[in-house]
Amino acid sequence: MVNSITLRALRAVLLVCGLVWFGPAAAGTLLSPGAAVLIKKSAEPFGLPAAMLMDGGLRDKWLGVQRRLDDEMVQLALCEGDREGCVSPAALQFLAIVDVAREREGRARLGEINRAINLAVRPVSDLAQYGRLDVWTSPLVTLTRGGDCEDYAIAKFVALRRAGIAADDLRIVIMHDTIHGEDHAVAAARLDGRWLTLDNRRMAMVEDSDIRNYRPTFVIDQHNVMRYADAPLVADASHRDLATPAVSSALD
Repeated sequence: MVNSITLRALRAVLLVCGLVWFGPAAAGTLLSPGAAVLIKKSAEPFGLPAAMLMDGGLRDKWLGVQRRLDDEMVQLALCEGDREGCVSPAALQFLAIVDVAREREGRARLGEINRAINLAVRPVSDLAQYGRLDVWTSPLVTLTRGGDCEDYAIAKFVALRRAGIAADDLRIVIMHDTIHGEDHAVAAARLDGRWLTLDNRRMAMVEDSDIRNYRPTFVIDQHNVMRYADAPLVADASHRDLATPAVSSALD
């Protein structure tokens, strides 16, 4: 009798745990997730679990960038094979950045990409350039026309990949600046088990554990857009803010 009761209790506990782990995802709005699946508890920057987005505006934006990247990869391949005949100054500039980075190793390679893209891209807001907010562009467009934070991050993400960094070690992270009330995007690269952020606002790379006054909200890898399932404030004690994480219609 005792064993039977114990077995039933154990099954009940396992059932509850299963519902907690695989429970239904919350519905979302334009730039927040729809259906989501919890994955990768500690592999992402900031060591937080992430839930993969199955739909929503943010995922649509990334899929749109990927489609444009397919075209740009063809253009880059053609220019790499015949640089003298290349008709795209942006493609030649991008290839030159990658060439220099390939000559370096480890942190120096990451730093070269961060510095070169920061210097090569003209900062300009989406509103000034396109007359609307939150336009995500591919690297060659960004080098030609300029861009804002997510455009820098996308260009670094692609440049790092072409420079030989493994796809599993690359991310784009969207964070909420709790001091200024803005959302901000950076590229992130994993080196020796630690995530370094490549930010258009600074030349120095900062480890995720050293970032302050930002709440990580979304993370993007080569194939997926994910929402951080638990996004506590990464801040000094003097700037505590426990509001629900969200993504605004514009990134700076």
